[in-house]
Amino acid sequence: MGPYLRIRRFRLIVKGLSLDRAERHRGTTPRDAAAPPMVRPGAWVRLLAIPLLVLASGAFAMKLDVEVTGLEGEQETNVLALLSIYQERAQEDMTPARAEALHRLAPDQIRDALAPFGLYQVEVTDRLDAAVDPNGTWTARYEVVPGPPVKIGRVNFSITGEGADDPAFPKTFPMQVGEVFLHRTYEAAKSDLRARASSGGYLDYNLAQHRVLIDLVAYEAIIDFELATGSRYYLGEVSFKQDLLNDKFLHKFVKFDPGVVYNPDLLLAMQGRLLSTEYFSDVEIVPRKDAAGDDTLVPIEVVATRNKRDKFRVGAGFSTDTGPRVSADWRRRYVNQWGHNFRTELQLSPVLSQWSFDYRIPIQDPTRDYIIVKPQVTYSDLNTQKGWLYSVQFAHSTLTPSGWRRTAGVDYNYEDYDISNIQTGASSELVPNISWSKTVADDPINTKRGYRIRYSLLGAVEGLVSNATYLSGVLQFKWIRGFAEKYRFITRADLGVTLAEDLDELPASRRFFTGGDNTIRGWGFNSLGPTEPFNDDTVGGRYLGVGSLELERQIKGPWSAAVFTDFGNAFDPDYDNKFQQSVGFGVRWASPIGQVRLDLALPFTQNNYEIGDGWPPARLVFVIGPDL
Repeated sequence: MGPYLRIRRFRLIVKGLSLDRAERHRGTTPRDAAAPPMVRPGAWVRLLAIPLLVLASGAFAMKLDVEVTGLEGEQETNVLALLSIYQERAQEDMTPARAEALHRLAPDQIRDALAPFGLYQVEVTDRLDAAVDPNGTWTARYEVVPGPPVKIGRVNFSITGEGADDPAFPKTFPMQVGEVFLHRTYEAAKSDLRARASSGGYLDYNLAQHRVLIDLVAYEAIIDFELATGSRYYLGEVSFKQDLLNDKFLHKFVKFDPGVVYNPDLLLAMQGRLLSTEYFSDVEIVPRKDAAGDDTLVPIEVVATRNKRDKFRVGAGFSTDTGPRVSADWRRRYVNQWGHNFRTELQLSPVLSQWSFDYRIPIQDPTRDYIIVKPQVTYSDLNTQKGWLYSVQFAHSTLTPSGWRRTAGVDYNYEDYDISNIQTGASSELVPNISWSKTVADDPINTKRGYRIRYSLLGAVEGLVSNATYLSGVLQFKWIRGFAEKYRFITRADLGVTLAEDLDELPASRRFFTGGDNTIRGWGFNSLGPTEPFNDDTVGGRYLGVGSLELERQIKGPWSAAVFTDFGNAFDPDYDNKFQQSVGFGVRWASPIGQVRLDLALPFTQNNYEIGDGWPPARLVFVIGPDL
């Protein structure tokens, strides 16, 4: 017998497209194009019924059910998403003719939907049952036997060009012989190799070969993959094309030296830093590869368009702490060619009004470090504090590599306060201070997981402008954790200690008070603290301990409900102290600008109230703002 040629059937997958569809139907052979179409037994009855049903279609909508069995999980989800007859089953214009046409497409669509899972021996038993009467329901049934997934039989992988020995590239293809061939794993491996080439400076790389052959006879996948890197490029000098800031100042935003490997991520980071300052409305990074010539050093040009200089904002609001309030805000994004900027804000309310002017001078890393000069005027008309406070802050603020915002400086304060109808007189002080703060959140507006922490240390020395000597430390912490999909647990704590010989020596602004919407709900703003024994007036204290526990559950959409308890007080060993606690419940609305909270707080430890006396006095709390 003479030699013979054995022809295997292959399926070729190139760039996500599949060929040779007919050959992958198990148990079938390609039909002769001239052969008449085959009609299953029983189909004649359905075809004869179509004209009659079409005539009646104007009187009622056709009902169609679709059943797919034999699949589960992602496979079932993908099949239903790509199965036209399932997606269109409830359409009002569905007709028997349309259902028949979609039913004929269904087996191929099911096979296409299962191919990404490495399933190429899929058996589909299909059946379309016509309705018995015009008002009945048609049913399309598809019984699917997925068969075994195809596995990788051979991998031909190579990196060629200047980067052939670059350790950034793996020595073997991420998918190995014997593993199930999954399309998404292959695409992820291909994307990863391309990203490595791009971040490694191989700007001229190309995929010289990237194909997958599915051998339907041997039932194995064959991967052929070759990445040609080409030459390696490096970042050159950075130049700026803009008319706003000094070039020397702008070079502080460049965090790489000429000659480093060309990495697009470095350029994107530089663009992000420039945009974050709001000096510019648009920043375009232009690699001048054409200007490099035969050199592999690529000059970088930054084209920036200046932003509007001024930003104005006016607003109105309400909170149970301060009542109605109006505010005006003016921000100047740039003052000079060195990036100085300022913001001034005025807030007016019946009990607490404030004006501030925050001038900032960028230094070192302009996105992380700046000098603050901040004069501020505050007027309080609270039951516990009445009067004026004038202050000027000089400080240096920097963001540490671990994400902490550290601010160190000195404040000059002049205040003239009355505390609970007790005249304290005017006082001045020079206060060195330092603070650390950090906020971590999955969403800064409506947080599911995150925390905020701040601790500070400040003090004064008598005779050095100040009228008293003291040292004070404060810790503030808030923690949010979502669980069981619809629940959030929220806890916070405020702790403070002031070391001073006598409370009377401390200015009113350095004493601890508590109570209000964000401390112990159920009491007025700063209405709690140590009290005088002869008149029960609140005078503030040298110690602070406040905590809160809250459980929130999502009800529907952005709406949720919560129960909570707040507890603690400000304390002083020389005065009467009382532990206070409130409980309450409320509703929440997750708005685009933060949660809108409406709470009813019951202060059942309020003075002159004992448990058992009946319903305690309640206080309505209304707050709008971010979680952290």
